[in-house]
Amino acid sequence: MVKENIRIKKAIVHILDSTIGMPVLSDTELEYGSEFADFVKEHIAKISSGDDAKECRFYKEESEIYHILEQYADDFFVDISKDIANFLYQIMNSNIDIPPADLVVVRFQYDDAEYLALLKMNYKSLYTHRTMALEDGNSNEIIRHKSILPSESQRLTEAAIIRLDDLAVWVIEKKYEVNGEKTNYFSFLFLKCSSHLSHKSKLSIVTRAVESVQKEGYDETERYAKQMEAKSIIQEEIEENGGFTVEEIADKIFEEKPELKIAFQDKMEKYDMVKEEIQPQSENTVRKYQSQHLYTDTGIEIKIPMDQYKNPRSVEFITNPDGTVSVLIKNIEHLEAKL
Repeated sequence: MVKENIRIKKAIVHILDSTIGMPVLSDTELEYGSEFADFVKEHIAKISSGDDAKECRFYKEESEIYHILEQYADDFFVDISKDIANFLYQIMNSNIDIPPADLVVVRFQYDDAEYLALLKMNYKSLYTHRTMALEDGNSNEIIRHKSILPSESQRLTEAAIIRLDDLAVWVIEKKYEVNGEKTNYFSFLFLKCSSHLSHKSKLSIVTRAVESVQKEGYDETERYAKQMEAKSIIQEEIEENGGFTVEEIADKIFEEKPELKIAFQDKMEKYDMVKEEIQPQSENTVRKYQSQHLYTDTGIEIKIPMDQYKNPRSVEFITNPDGTVSVLIKNIEHLEAKL
């Protein structure tokens, strides 16, 4: 979603501080101005346009949130938001590792669709000043404020965007300990929805699987070149086509070694990703594919932009007769050293 096209219609905030033993629920909507609207729009845009969001579907029979929203109407926005906040607080209060937060519930429109955003804004601690009026004048002191909300530039760790016409859900979340086990409580306990892997997670799985197969299939002298070649292929597909299917990328990376392609597909089968389409949207997700990072056993680190790596006039990798490798950087017009 583009921030400028998000239209905020309603908003409310509920205080879910599990350290005080009860939620503080608001009975009225927020009266907000342009600064708060920009703040909320920024967070909604980050969630919807990032690669951490997972598309989910409610378990219709089991999900309390689904039943709350099934007959959603703007006239009952405040009561609906309180029911949602109260249900989330019960889960938080029973699991002390889940951090306290403010829950901002937002009704908004994007293009022709209507949405509800559930933004869990976990508290962080920061220092600020306080002035005390004493008999002999003011006394300034520094105090620690434990209920500071995330800024516009920070990404929320738990949030959901729900399209109201079909109750499709997009979720970002972080695992916390529940009954002694790390759990995605936001989707599993709170929303009760099934989720697909995010594009970021899928890309990471593909990358790790390629590295694992190449490590097993090539000796050390070949492996570094094949790993760089694979990274170059992935980067080129993302840059030119916006993404790739796992099946097609396997054909290109393992073109010369069908047996490694089979081994790679076996790994993808475990995730049901053999024919998966991966289309990352965020610059942060694909940044590591924009350059080659090399580390030698002698402690030298080399970072090569991908366009220079692909240009034989800029860099050349030479395998020496004794099996060692030389990296030749060519046609340098200006060299600069930085402290």
